[in-house]
Amino acid sequence: MTCSPTRPAPCSRAWPSCRRKSALTDYSYRLSHEHQQKFLAALDTAMIGKGLATAGEAIFDLDFHAVMHWGHDPVLEKHYVPTRSQRARSVLTFFAQDTGTHNLVYANADISKATQNREAIAFCDHWKEVSGTDPKMLIMDQKVTTQAVLGELDTRGVKFATLRMRSASLMKHINSLAGTDYKTITLDRPGPHNRPRVHEDPAVKLTSYPGTVRQLIVTGLGRDAPTVIITNDTSIKTRALISQYARRMTIEQRLAEIIQAFCADALSSAVNLNVDFDVVLCVLAQALLAAFRTRLGPGYATDTIQRRFLDTAGTITSDNDAITVTLSRRAYSPVLRQSDLRTDTTIPGRTADSASSSPSQRRDSLCGNPR
Repeated sequence: MTCSPTRPAPCSRAWPSCRRKSALTDYSYRLSHEHQQKFLAALDTAMIGKGLATAGEAIFDLDFHAVMHWGHDPVLEKHYVPTRSQRARSVLTFFAQDTGTHNLVYANADISKATQNREAIAFCDHWKEVSGTDPKMLIMDQKVTTQAVLGELDTRGVKFATLRMRSASLMKHINSLAGTDYKTITLDRPGPHNRPRVHEDPAVKLTSYPGTVRQLIVTGLGRDAPTVIITNDTSIKTRALISQYARRMTIEQRLAEIIQAFCADALSSAVNLNVDFDVVLCVLAQALLAAFRTRLGPGYATDTIQRRFLDTAGTITSDNDAITVTLSRRAYSPVLRQSDLRTDTTIPGRTADSASSSPSQRRDSLCGNPR
């Protein structure tokens, strides 16, 4: 769209109409899935170098997220959308999170129903290219992949921990177990569900999996039905395996916070290429926040930065070629000790008097909440 040379084109208050560009013609035509993958490889290499991803431990949580499309586009496939508890037209995205640092290291939206089961293999290929070795262990939900792909992971030497679907025959086996068949273990986690009861089968045959897997039937994790965990790792202790998977149960919440903060659910078009670029930017933004968090000091070591700095109200105004973005800070900050406040964390306009005020006053000044 071009502006008329004789009269100004009608422009909106937020952004001139003559400067609007379609997402397709602005950047999607210039990009490909290979561009995104090369960028993620370079980003992960930098994250490993800065300690934001653990190359040695290499344990990752894998999960899907369906970005719903609100239009009527018959081209898109239907995927299950948990927020609506139904299958709907959507773009399926895939994320991998470092278990040790809770940072995203991989994302992909170039997925169809025919290829979604092999996303775990695609991530292994990506991580081997970045670090030189396959991941040590993948922790995932039972819907992420199939038993045949689990067999491929075992052949590559990649350990996995996932859930097993509770079939009628499996439920019959669980119901036949007596109380003496379980043993109680203690998990190092807060809350009431830290003493689950476990029944372990060392070698269980699955329908499409070559060989046998180790199966744990766990009760007392806060769910009505028993949790059935299967793994090909025979050396890991029972307590460590359950603790590992219990921590994985919170990935949906952490992933939802990241997606909400970076507006990944705001589907800008029905073209998967565009969404693929969006989820890669989500990984980049989360990595930048993780790096920012390490510079803020110990008070923010385990804090969810995007909840405090990005979830803000703001306005966007334009004046000729100048664009002004104004954000209002949220009046919230974690409790910091005076020693936690870094001298290089400065706010423009602060005077020496304000810098020498009490820790509580300084904390309020940092988060924009004067008493």
